[in-house]
Amino acid sequence: MIALRNVTKKFARRIAVDDLSLTVQRGEVFGLLGHNGAGKSTAIGMMLGQVWPTRGEVMVCGHNVQSSRRAALMPVGAIFEAPAFYDYLSGWRNLEIFSAYTAPTSKARIREVIEWVGLTGREQSKVGTYSHGMRSRLALAQALLPRPELLILDEPSDGLDPEGIHEMRQTILRLQRELGLTLLLSSHLLNEVEQLCTRFAVLRQGVKVFEGSVAEVKSALGKVALKTPDFAAASRLLLARGLITAAAEDRFITLAAGRSTAEVAQALVAAGMDVQGIWQHEQTVEDFYLGLIRRPREEKQ
Repeated sequence: MIALRNVTKKFARRIAVDDLSLTVQRGEVFGLLGHNGAGKSTAIGMMLGQVWPTRGEVMVCGHNVQSSRRAALMPVGAIFEAPAFYDYLSGWRNLEIFSAYTAPTSKARIREVIEWVGLTGREQSKVGTYSHGMRSRLALAQALLPRPELLILDEPSDGLDPEGIHEMRQTILRLQRELGLTLLLSSHLLNEVEQLCTRFAVLRQGVKVFEGSVAEVKSALGKVALKTPDFAAASRLLLARGLITAAAEDRFITLAAGRSTAEVAQALVAAGMDVQGIWQHEQTVEDFYLGLIRRPREEKQ
């Protein structure tokens, strides 16, 4: 659904996106992560034809955005940056106006998307009376009007309270599950990415430093948490006996191939060392992300 091939974007002397390649497959929920200024919004702007790449190719829904923008974006709905509405008009009237910019939309379709996003009963209220969460739902309704196959969401939970974040997450999951949409979302809420996405990419200073699945990140094969009064002494003994291959952060060990946590515990107890706890560690997306962005820039996945 999306393919960026060696895409670079320069603003004067500043490189916002540097030789970026990534792929989003049909039916998946793909996350785009990175600190403020990492290049996420610039990358999304290029996907939507609002920012022109300095070089490289941007393909959306099988079409080149630079040469066939209309065909590429016809099956796309998006929330990009801060959605603007007419506060003195109702939510319904706003949707009528915005849909008129693209293609005629029936009242039945407007009613349908209002139900989808949970605004039924408030659609005739002025947008100026809406909460931040309701405005986010209205933006999502606008993005759904053209019956998109691909939905691109830039920080969809930005500014929402915990309840609003939960409701937005459930709505996004329902849209993907029941409508079969492909979704790309950028977010700084790492827990949301972990719960929503199947795959994700991480940008740092405009450079992609990772692209892969949430499952492979969480598996962290062989990584074990070890709690013992003298971690340094314990790790030296385990390394000497070939039970582990590495130790880190005064709490993690990496098991050698074919070794088990039971063997590690037995070796430490036999050597007179106290074992307060040992368990397989499941890495969170947050753990992985923070470790990734703290590495020297020349190190890439």
